[in-house]
Amino acid sequence: MSKLEELIVELCPNGVEYNTLGQICQLSAGGDVPKDRISKEKTDTFNIPIYSNGIADHALYGWTDKAKINTPCVTIAARGTIGYTTLHKEPFSPVVRLICAIPNEHIYIEYLKYAIEILSIQVPTSGIPQLTVPMLSKYKIPVPPLPIQREIVRILDNFTELTAELTAELTAELTARKKQYEYYRDELLTFGDDVPITPLITIADIGTGSSNTNEGFAIGKYPFFVRSQEVQRKNEYEFNETAIITSGDGVGVGKIFHYIEGKYALHQRAYRIHIKSKKILPKYFFYYMKSTFLTYIKKNAVNSSVTSVRKPMLNKYPVPIPSIQQQSHIVNILDKFDTLTTDISKGLPAEIEARKKQYEYYQDKLLTFKELKA
Repeated sequence: MSKLEELIVELCPNGVEYNTLGQICQLSAGGDVPKDRISKEKTDTFNIPIYSNGIADHALYGWTDKAKINTPCVTIAARGTIGYTTLHKEPFSPVVRLICAIPNEHIYIEYLKYAIEILSIQVPTSGIPQLTVPMLSKYKIPVPPLPIQREIVRILDNFTELTAELTAELTAELTARKKQYEYYRDELLTFGDDVPITPLITIADIGTGSSNTNEGFAIGKYPFFVRSQEVQRKNEYEFNETAIITSGDGVGVGKIFHYIEGKYALHQRAYRIHIKSKKILPKYFFYYMKSTFLTYIKKNAVNSSVTSVRKPMLNKYPVPIPSIQQQSHIVNILDKFDTLTTDISKGLPAEIEARKKQYEYYQDKLLTFKELKA
């Protein structure tokens, strides 16, 4: 039997009371802070944070010189991210889009935060969805004895800390692998004067597609390459070949690259590069272009900021051509690195999501009690 189970058997074997937030908390809505008492930067005078209804770091609205809330408090977003809950232990001032909950002596504030987080808060959908103090005050939460609250907080705090540590480790692993990959890629794709260089136009067929972005779907027979890293789908194809795809304009210029073997559709402002020379492996060129193309177009652009790629720039793009054996060796190594970093990149959000669901399950289970009947 766990410590929590022992406490429940000892302190509340017949169940616990469920009280409304209005009964166990002092609830109040945030207010407006006069404009002449708001600073966007923290100063000696304006050193009290103003919090809004944003998530995490985006919740900081500014700084003021006087706190409205001086007691540890749980805030609940009343608009936008309705129900998003934050614990504040230092003095602050809330804006109107927040509701503040200060618990009475029978509730640990950390327990209150966890309990409010699992509430299924509903607001009217007509007009601007908004949570009000009267609405929130009617929601009930279980109020077990303080030792049980303390043990629940300990368990959930530990779970949160372990999840954060795992996420940090996976993120650090991904960052390290990416840096390692970039280092070896740059080393492998740096050549001496003995390697011949030729303009891209002499070894490739270069062109654009004819499709528009609004022709893409989430589901379709063939990949549809647009001007982003995301690949859409179409039921018709334009090309059937091995090609390297890159964006012709937009925010992804010089950063978006795809490798395709087979049938595909292409946006009218994205370029396809089909290698036609037997002296160069398409996959080798794909890696070389990913490594060097952004630097090349920045160096040759008229303006310091590159907004588009013109075909003459592609035509003149210099491509080193080592032996086929060396190209194959480069591709084999970079394929392995690419697979490794891709696996970690896909695994990171999946692991985080799994941990989140696991946390939500245990949080809900820990905060569900048999209700004590009067």
